[in-house]
Amino acid sequence: MARHLILVGTRKGAWIVEGNGDRSTWTIKGPMHLGAVVSHYVADPRRSGYQLMSVGSGHLGPSVFISRDTGATWTEAQKPPAFAAVPGAEPGAPGRSVDHVFWLTPGHASEPDVWYAGTSPQGLFKSLDGGNTWQEVEGFNHHPDCFQWRGGDKDGTPDGPKLHSVIVDHSDKKHLLVGMSGGGIFESMDEGATWKPLNKGVAMDFYPPKEDGSEYEFGHDPHCLVMHPVHSNRLYHQNHCGLYALDRSKGERWQRIGDNLPKDVGDIGFPIVLHPRDPDTAWVFPMDGSGQWPRTCPGGRPAVFHTQDGGASFERQDQGFPREQAWWTVKRQCLAVDNEKAVGVYLGTTGGQLWVSRDEGLHWEAITVNLPQIYSVEVVTLP
Repeated sequence: MARHLILVGTRKGAWIVEGNGDRSTWTIKGPMHLGAVVSHYVADPRRSGYQLMSVGSGHLGPSVFISRDTGATWTEAQKPPAFAAVPGAEPGAPGRSVDHVFWLTPGHASEPDVWYAGTSPQGLFKSLDGGNTWQEVEGFNHHPDCFQWRGGDKDGTPDGPKLHSVIVDHSDKKHLLVGMSGGGIFESMDEGATWKPLNKGVAMDFYPPKEDGSEYEFGHDPHCLVMHPVHSNRLYHQNHCGLYALDRSKGERWQRIGDNLPKDVGDIGFPIVLHPRDPDTAWVFPMDGSGQWPRTCPGGRPAVFHTQDGGASFERQDQGFPREQAWWTVKRQCLAVDNEKAVGVYLGTTGGQLWVSRDEGLHWEAITVNLPQIYSVEVVTLP
């Protein structure tokens, strides 16, 4: 019978939560790297038991660790992601440095040793040897417009600016997408050699309108970008300024589907996750984006919202959640799904609570409420 592993990265280490075949009982294993910030903990879908983890230590600095035995043992990358010295700078002069590795993405199925990483400050890196050594994607990091795209290396993003949502198109290994907070969504059709923005139709409420009425090409603040795992032309993204969908078979302009969420909830949030087989089905976790941006459940009443028609309508799903005074925050990597017939949906909060729904969001139950602040959640199913 299948086993389900929930890989949980937190502010104080990482855990594996193992469930039985019907997802009714769970065993917590860990911690790993106790005390370190684990921004992202992911499994390799191309290689059984292979995992990568972004680990940030106040003493040793940011790095990537590799496991080949499903998290039993770990080795540090020989050459973690790092920016090259500024050309022409004096020896020993301070340059751009990686504060933390924020995002990890396996490469295309045809390239089992390739991985990508996004960092803070915003940089894109690639490994050709399973995550052991990393090099800059120079076409992005050294693009003549990149500094302008990202607005420098300091912005209002908590914990620093991020390059996140690194996507390798499963139908074309040369097609890459990334999100920058702030900066926007950018894509490459040649494995990172050249890039262009993909932000048409996205609001920028935090900037004054242009005098000529045109749109901003970049400078946006996407929170999470996803591509459907079967239908690569279907994209969704959660933005600082709303929730959007794009069907590239119909054009290149994002549509704000968040306007179809209840007005008292709004469409501001961080995570979004898609049904593994149906491109019209998705789950989001809206949060309060009013006033001083508390980034908590609107009204202290947590709920996931579920669409089955590509965002034309949404259903509130909150059965099992607290009914009031639950001021959760759910980060962009903390909503996940499995691949079961009745899809399981998994959610982690900054309060250390890990929740599961075994019926596609209709009912929720807590697996544990005692972990540190959760930074990432990923689900792996093993035979």
